[in-house]
Amino acid sequence: MRRSDVEVAHEVLRAIRRIVRRISAHSKHLSREMGLTVPQILCLKAIGELGTHEPEVTVAMVAARVQLSAATVSRILDRLVRAGLVAAERRSRDRRRVCLSLTAEGRQGFEALPTPLQDSFVERFTALSDAERDQILGALERITELMGAADLDAAPILTPEGDVKGDWEPE
Repeated sequence: MRRSDVEVAHEVLRAIRRIVRRISAHSKHLSREMGLTVPQILCLKAIGELGTHEPEVTVAMVAARVQLSAATVSRILDRLVRAGLVAAERRSRDRRRVCLSLTAEGRQGFEALPTPLQDSFVERFTALSDAERDQILGALERITELMGAADLDAAPILTPEGDVKGDWEPE
């Protein structure tokens, strides 16, 4: 028996909703476990990783690593500094440059970071065949068009907080 067009559309919407719910549940879990949002975790991870091989870690370097604007990352880093996880100081010859490093507490947090959902996804996705990856990407791009979201800019961060520019704070 053939499913109606509406039934198929509802199945697609249910699949999208399951993805959204998984992202939300994972983010809530991270917030409970770490007390940090997904963007904050990614910035903390970037500073920890960059700091192992760079003499100075800057906001621009972190922004490039997490694929967010420098302004957005700056707001996220302000919260990490206030939380005592990141130190920001002007120690280079160019006093306009802010250098970032993990505090002792930030280092402990960095070493205990869980795997972000997008990292698990990327690992599984890259294991698929080229044809299957292209098929999934094509279908998702078409869905974004159908939902009127094709022109929206989005970083490759799975977070239910919506626009990470505001960087949601857990209650």
